[in-house]
Amino acid sequence: MPKPPRPNLASIVAGAAPPARTADIVKLDTGHAPPRKTPSTLKERARQMSVYLEPPVYDQLRDLAHTERTKMHALMLEALDLLFKQRGTISIDGLNDRNQH
Repeated sequence: MPKPPRPNLASIVAGAAPPARTADIVKLDTGHAPPRKTPSTLKERARQMSVYLEPPVYDQLRDLAHTERTKMHALMLEALDLLFKQRGTISIDGLNDRNQH
């Protein structure tokens, strides 16, 4: 007994019923842009940056974070803050305060 022909996408689409008509949505152009949503999470506000660390450096940072019961991210921010202080630039808190006003 021969197999029936396999349907193809064109035949399936051709046999489908036409889509039901829905009401059109009309937007009124007031000339003003809609207000921007203020980002609420750090992931929405911040920019991501990758840092490549040699395995011993990564391991030591991970061990420090474990010992101090903190996150590696917090230690990286602390290191950046120390760098900013050493170079005489504005601290992370100072930059964040300045940006919020």
